Amino acid sequence: MKITAIRPYAARVGIRNQLLVKVETDNGLYGWGESGLSGREMAVIGAIEHYAGFLVGRDPMAISALWQEMYRSQYFEGGRVLQAAVSAIDIALYDIKGKALGVPVYELLGGKNRNFIPTFATTSAAPGPEMIEQAKALMEAGWKAMRLSVSGHEEKEVYEPREHIAETARWCVEARKALGDTIVLGVDFHHRLNVAEAASFCQKMPSGTLDFIEEPIRDETPEAYESLRRMTDIPFAIGEEFASKWQFLPYIERDIHQFNRLDVCNVGGLTEAMKVAGWSEAHYVDMMPHNPLGPVCTAATLHFSAAVANFAWLETRSSPVETHLGFDDATLFPVRPVLEGAVYRIPEGPGLGIEVDEALLQEAVYQPWEAPHLKRRDGSVTNW
Repeated sequence: MKITAIRPYAARVGIRNQLLVKVETDNGLYGWGESGLSGREMAVIGAIEHYAGFLVGRDPMAISALWQEMYRSQYFEGGRVLQAAVSAIDIALYDIKGKALGVPVYELLGGKNRNFIPTFATTSAAPGPEMIEQAKALMEAGWKAMRLSVSGHEEKEVYEPREHIAETARWCVEARKALGDTIVLGVDFHHRLNVAEAASFCQKMPSGTLDFIEEPIRDETPEAYESLRRMTDIPFAIGEEFASKWQFLPYIERDIHQFNRLDVCNVGGLTEAMKVAGWSEAHYVDMMPHNPLGPVCTAATLHFSAAVANFAWLETRSSPVETHLGFDDATLFPVRPVLEGAVYRIPEGPGLGIEVDEALLQEAVYQPWEAPHLKRRDGSVTNW
């Protein structure tokens, strides 16, 4: 069996673009993968086309060797754009291999550790009474873990952290009082704070208010996270933007964080994700995968989540209080994972267990999108 074509498709699906990749073979088998570098899809397509130049004609079953060749085939190895391309191709190769062997992908990863995948959901209302009502609705629907809203996250132009952290902290305290001690609560600051601001936020709440804080500061400097670690006892959830095991290295080895927000569509696919998971298990760090993309990413992440021992929750954006409209369109994806209450069932068919209507995908239109370019009130650029 040989690879005959690698076809990238960037298309608007519902409220966001998806970059799907189809790898075809000479015996009719094909696999689907997905890239996670939202907003820079054209750059990833360029990288995929570079890789296709030497992957066509190769054996798709040699997944590990092809991963190494993609990673090491240029002097400037690694990086988020290249790894987003590697991720999509790697996932598609697992889909092909599972189909060729007649087994679900999780069997290629060592088999199941669990029979279903628990998820965490996210409230969509701004911090306040409606947010707490949404959280109560999620609890009634079966969720045992969730992220609460943060103030100012809906801003499109101006963001001043100090104007929002006190309000967010106040409503986190109120949510804990209203929801009780058994529910797992966290917040995601999306890199918007610096060390002092993040410490101030954490210190405004009684110990035990939050079970995790996600991405409070940028990740380039592990020492900055170590500094913040000394100022708070809230567990850290970090890593959705990491593009290799080497980026995870200092966080795992220095015991900086407690949850890995690994994204299989950014880190280098399932091949690299399994290495990060094993390394994390040795340091008692749980996997809490990032999953805001489309059904191909969800399916791949479900197989990963089934196979690893050290798993906490999978992100879902399809809860009753926050639906990413149309992103898992049933017409475009006639076979796909579907949330059942607060859990996903693990696909049992060969490969990823997903089907894509390629004719409809070819008709879908790509719409260029930029993340908000936020500024502080003084005009300086800040993080989205």
